[in-house]
Amino acid sequence: MERLCGPKLPFWVSNRTFNSSWPDLPECFQLSFLSWVQCIYLWAVSPIYIFCLKKNKKGYIMMSLLNRFKTAFGFLLWIVCWIDLFYTLHEGNQPPIYYVTPLVLGMTMLLATFLIQFERLRGVQSSGVLFIFWLLCLLCATVPFRSKILQASSQGEVTDKLRFTTFYFYFSMVVCEFILCCFNEKPPLFSNVVTDPNPCPEATAGFLSRITFWWFTSMAVKGYKMPLEAKDLWSLNKRDSSKVMVPRLLNEWEKEEAKAKLSEESVASQATYAKPPPSTTNHISGGGEGESSPEEVEVLLSSKKVAHQPSFLRALVKAFGPYFLIGSGYKLLQDIITFVNPQLLKMLILFIKEKDVPNWWGYTLACLMFFTALLQTLILHHQFQYCFVTGMNVRTAVIGAIYRKALVITNAAKRSSTVGEIVNLMSVDAQRFMDLTTFLNMLWSAPLQIMLALYFLWQILGPSVLAGVAVMIMLIPFNAFIAMKTRAYQVEQMQHKDARIKLMNEILNGIKVLKLYAWESSFKEKVLAIRQKELIVLRKTAYLGALSTMAWTSAPFLVALTTFAVYVTVDEKNILDAETAFVSISLFNILRFPLNMLPQVISSLVQASVSLKRVQNFLSHDELDPDSVNRSNTVTEFAVTVVNGKFTWGKDDAPVLHNINVMVPQGSLLAVVGHVGCGKSSLISALLGDMEKVEGEVSVRGSVAYVPQQAWIQNATLRDNILFGNPYNEQKYNSVLEACALTPDLQVLPGGDMTEIGEKGINLSGGQRQRVSLARALYSDADVYLLDDPLSAVDAHVSKHIFDNLIGPEGALKGKTRILVTHGISFLPQVDNIMVMVDGRVSEMGSYQDLLKQNGAFAEFLRNYALEDIMEEDEASDEIIEDDELFPDDALSNHTDMVDSEPMINEAKRSFIRQMSIMSSDGENPRSRSVRRHGCSQRKHSESQDKKKPREMEKLIQAETAETGQVKGKVYLEYVKAVGPLLSVVICFLYGCQSAASIGTNIWLSEWTNDAVTNSTAENVQMRVGVYAALGFAQGILIMIASFTLAMGNIGAAKKLHFNLLTNKFHTPQSFFDTTPIGRIINRFSKDIYVIDEALPSTVLMFLGTFFVSLSTILVIVSSTPIFAVVIVPLAVIYVFVQRFYVATSRQLKRLESVSRSPIYSHFSETITGCSVIRAYGRHSAFVLMSDIKVDENQKSYYPGIVSNRWLGVRIEFIGNCIVLFAGLFAVTGKDSLSPGLVGLSVSYALQVTMSLNWMVRMTSELENNIVAVERVKEYSETKTEAPWEVEDKKPPPEWPMQGNVEFNDYSVRYREGLDLVLKDITLRVKGGEKIGIVGRTGAGKSSMTLCLFRLLEAAGGEITIDNVKISEIGLHDLRSKLTIIPQEPVLFSGTLRMNLDPFEKYSDEELWKALEHSHLHKFVSNQAAKLDLECSEGGENLSVGQRQLVCLARALLRKTRILILDEATAAIDLETDDLIQSTIRTQFEDCTVFTIAHRLNTIMDYTRVLVLDKGRIAEFDTPTNLISKRGIFYGMAKDAGLAQ
Repeated sequence: MERLCGPKLPFWVSNRTFNSSWPDLPECFQLSFLSWVQCIYLWAVSPIYIFCLKKNKKGYIMMSLLNRFKTAFGFLLWIVCWIDLFYTLHEGNQPPIYYVTPLVLGMTMLLATFLIQFERLRGVQSSGVLFIFWLLCLLCATVPFRSKILQASSQGEVTDKLRFTTFYFYFSMVVCEFILCCFNEKPPLFSNVVTDPNPCPEATAGFLSRITFWWFTSMAVKGYKMPLEAKDLWSLNKRDSSKVMVPRLLNEWEKEEAKAKLSEESVASQATYAKPPPSTTNHISGGGEGESSPEEVEVLLSSKKVAHQPSFLRALVKAFGPYFLIGSGYKLLQDIITFVNPQLLKMLILFIKEKDVPNWWGYTLACLMFFTALLQTLILHHQFQYCFVTGMNVRTAVIGAIYRKALVITNAAKRSSTVGEIVNLMSVDAQRFMDLTTFLNMLWSAPLQIMLALYFLWQILGPSVLAGVAVMIMLIPFNAFIAMKTRAYQVEQMQHKDARIKLMNEILNGIKVLKLYAWESSFKEKVLAIRQKELIVLRKTAYLGALSTMAWTSAPFLVALTTFAVYVTVDEKNILDAETAFVSISLFNILRFPLNMLPQVISSLVQASVSLKRVQNFLSHDELDPDSVNRSNTVTEFAVTVVNGKFTWGKDDAPVLHNINVMVPQGSLLAVVGHVGCGKSSLISALLGDMEKVEGEVSVRGSVAYVPQQAWIQNATLRDNILFGNPYNEQKYNSVLEACALTPDLQVLPGGDMTEIGEKGINLSGGQRQRVSLARALYSDADVYLLDDPLSAVDAHVSKHIFDNLIGPEGALKGKTRILVTHGISFLPQVDNIMVMVDGRVSEMGSYQDLLKQNGAFAEFLRNYALEDIMEEDEASDEIIEDDELFPDDALSNHTDMVDSEPMINEAKRSFIRQMSIMSSDGENPRSRSVRRHGCSQRKHSESQDKKKPREMEKLIQAETAETGQVKGKVYLEYVKAVGPLLSVVICFLYGCQSAASIGTNIWLSEWTNDAVTNSTAENVQMRVGVYAALGFAQGILIMIASFTLAMGNIGAAKKLHFNLLTNKFHTPQSFFDTTPIGRIINRFSKDIYVIDEALPSTVLMFLGTFFVSLSTILVIVSSTPIFAVVIVPLAVIYVFVQRFYVATSRQLKRLESVSRSPIYSHFSETITGCSVIRAYGRHSAFVLMSDIKVDENQKSYYPGIVSNRWLGVRIEFIGNCIVLFAGLFAVTGKDSLSPGLVGLSVSYALQVTMSLNWMVRMTSELENNIVAVERVKEYSETKTEAPWEVEDKKPPPEWPMQGNVEFNDYSVRYREGLDLVLKDITLRVKGGEKIGIVGRTGAGKSSMTLCLFRLLEAAGGEITIDNVKISEIGLHDLRSKLTIIPQEPVLFSGTLRMNLDPFEKYSDEELWKALEHSHLHKFVSNQAAKLDLECSEGGENLSVGQRQLVCLARALLRKTRILILDEATAAIDLETDDLIQSTIRTQFEDCTVFTIAHRLNTIMDYTRVLVLDKGRIAEFDTPTNLISKRGIFYGMAKDAGLAQ
């Protein structure tokens, strides 16, 4: 240095710097080091930077005013530097430094100016490189700025006037450049940013804004002002979209697969040499290697294992590794910086000890602590940002890859994984990758942190550290044990929860039956029994939780205790002074995090590796061969040809179709017939290319339209389902609707063809679904039509319409090639050719006449089923339908247009018809019924249903809006009330005590360290260690008791809230269940109760913990430096402000994210079920695009969610860093009055506070999200209830009703408030023992009569009396248990048969068997192994519908009350069962009053009297014979039914 500066200017003078109270740096140091720092930086960075800019161009930016100023200032700076240089040359005889520095500086300024322009040309709006450069310039220039003034003032004049002037000119220019650098340029021209309606501001954000995530503030403000909606979200950055991410992963995966294939081929070729060549005869037999000897197969199998499996991990690493590594780089930096603060703390404590050191040292240390903390915050959050974005990209790519694969896998592969499993791959496994990426860096960073911490600790404490480390290591297995137990309990808890939800689902589905039978209390007991088990497991988990909380809180203390105790006792000379104690404690705190994280990271690694394998296996499945069907067929005559076809469903399965030869001429109609399972549908699949072709040729000419046997309907509008991606053409569209007989249906659907159709077409009947599927085919205007039995789901007259107008020789498809699989014999004479299939082979083929002449299988087939019978039956059934006016079109007749040789299909169709009739039978409210049917599984659908009920609209919407905006304080109070107010106070008190104990231990420690100053250590060691230990253990025990009490309180609250909800739901009137989708109620019982059980307690625990930690920190700092209190207020204000903004925004983002997540999965499962249709119509890429859009929609709300956490983190940690700064500064100002121990205490507390402040905000936000559950459960626990079950003072006598007389007096009733009356002024008398039939058109109020007797509907006027007791005055159970109903739809609950007959266990086994005998079930039940303990599955699925109906009859026989109501099932049950029921009723209920709601008149022709209802009034009431002679309504009905002439 002397050479450069000359002998006069020394480089360093320690008296002028460190030891003076007015420090100053020597001129040589200023000229060399301070001037060169920024130059070295810029020259080092610029080559890399210029290279990067060359690589990516974003368009160029126009010259703006800002840019002109920047450039001008750059030139001026260069000129200023060179003025200095020329002045030095002019002066001569100056030391070399005066030449070198201006020259270097000038060159650097030129480089900076060049960069300013180059960035503009490459479209960079804000530059980090230059920002740091100008910042460095500014910092380095402040020292000479001060020292020049100091010099001038000490000498009284300015010696070197020119340099003095140029320097200040230079300084002001640098300040200007720095300020200008903070502003952003305009966006570049020719860039694609502009086209976006709502671009993410991140792309155009400046450097500063990016570092601090300031660009997110606009959303935070918007979210605070009003709840965010989907339209407020920014579009996804292009680089995060599916369009970019999925191909990136798939390319790498394809490379992996190709590699695997190559290595497999090489291995296989080696293996082939190893095995004897197969004999040629094998080849001829078509077996190929399949028939080679067992040894060869062994060889092949063993060699396969050597083959290289395509590795999904490698593909992921190659696709996303580079971006992730940037994050890892940040993490490394952050780890190193973490250890700077303990060193600074040590220096600060030393500074406090030394009394004669200049004060500026302390201030510098405080500021340095602040800056390192700040730097650490920024770096940490950028690392998180990179990791989270990588995680998000991985999820996008994995979902995309799985979706694309699912569309093309073979059927064999599809069988190996169910739809649910594949959806799980998407939801669970993709999520696991995402969670892992955020922690992946901990794998290397945790050991690094641990090693660094131990190194520094060893330096302070020597070998005694090992004692502390030993304690930490001992705690790991303890924590691991607790974690394992907790997991086991969680599994058990889930099982109980599933059982409870399943039961609730059944109860809610069959709530009407429970009410009618008065069985509620029995089922309530069952639910509460499961709930009790659930709570016991929860309690166990709580014990464990309390233990682990204790371990987690006491760990740092235990470590400190053992270490210090060992340290002090090992050697007399070891004195525990402030810097030793507090620096070690802050290092131990650093250690705590990686030690706790490691086990978590490892367990999530294990989970992710399982997921990795699953995804890899799925992506390695075989794909369908796209060339198996030849589409480029040019032979004109035949549209479809199959030559020697042999097909199988899976490579390893036996072939299903053999030796198929088919040639279908262009434009002809081919019918394929045959028994069930003979391969008709397989043939269609083979033509579509969905089967594996073993041998033969298939060619199909032109485009294909396909109608599957089970119609596949998307969750979209009806019109979209028909258009299926084709452009809308009104005229064509209407003619399609007409041909498919859909026009009348559109009038019934609430929104016409714009009606939203639920998942799986839930709000259409089966026939409507099938017709929509046909309409889609017709609209697609293809060349070849493959129709797989489209007519079986629709009625006879509809199928005739469709055949005539669509499929038949005169239909809309004439001239197209059609292959129709059918069971309907009536259409066969009209087709061109018939192909008869038997057992997977073509048995005969030819026209109708030819086949009849041949007298083969086909003729036999026809002879059994004479056409006439079938046609007559059809007509008859049609009349019944018209009479019943169910659905205008798909009426549910009991016709059999299918051949009876197919009992299977017949049964399926019957059960299907039953379902349909059930949905439509409740004429007064058909829609709500169908919603309730499916509500549980279809949340989404139920919401769409609500749109159709304008009347309930208001109520329903109110029910669901409780979810926006801030949660009311009232809800918290409700929860406190549920926990118990006294208990809540106790919990807070215990937490307070544990905080006090924790502060006590630390204050005691600081007292102990002060002994070192007074040299009274040796005598006090025992006492000091003892008290320290006692205080620490007290804290541990207190925290355990506190968390345990809290858990007990929470479980008590959960029990209470669930009990109230359950009780209320059993007491709720039926109308509530008719208007509320079941999904919504189930959601309260599953999701919300889960939150109250599990999520809420842990949130409250964390919240209280962090709250008291933050509080105690503030207390400690204030007590050691009281002046700190001044700073608290502004910091608290900022804190609350940030917290409010964050909570409002993040809550809404979370909601939007979860709302947009379910469409991904539902669309996916829909796609899997319909993938053959999608492929047939060639809509593959359109669906991939749809899926990508849905994923992007979801990530659109997820991305701001990540950023909001970063935004919050930076701001909250800034507040924490300010606390550190002020704690340090005030410690320095109060230096004289403070002991080093206190300073150590307050600053080490301050260093910890950032973490707990950050968590506290998160927890407040979580708490707000979770407390909503209490609000929702509360809302449903307080709905209006029905009348009491028992009224003590009005109890009827136990033997009531004796006679069974029933009277209606002026009785009127309506379904719900605000609806019209369904029954108007009904007056009638029925004597005991009479049999009354009730008839009337749909909606005449027949069912309402029965509901009134049971008081499921309460009177709007008038009253009903039974044996002189007014039924409105007695308890509901007293009434309902004395009446018996055999309902229309037989509802069974899962459980034993005994439970289904007699839930209260009132009857003996003999009585039960007797009832079964009378109800004709005796034989069936006694043949079962379990007898009366036969398990019924959910809804009684394992019994046939007829048997279920008989079980209901047995229930009625058991109760044997004086009044029986029979709501006769529509076409839902077979005639045989019906006759059994009727005859049993005639014999067993001879002396009872019977009311029958009849749908078939022949059952009531011998009744005492018949009541005819019309529009809610009594139209006729007399004996059947009199009514027929009157020739009124009843006569008309009887005539229609063929019972009267």
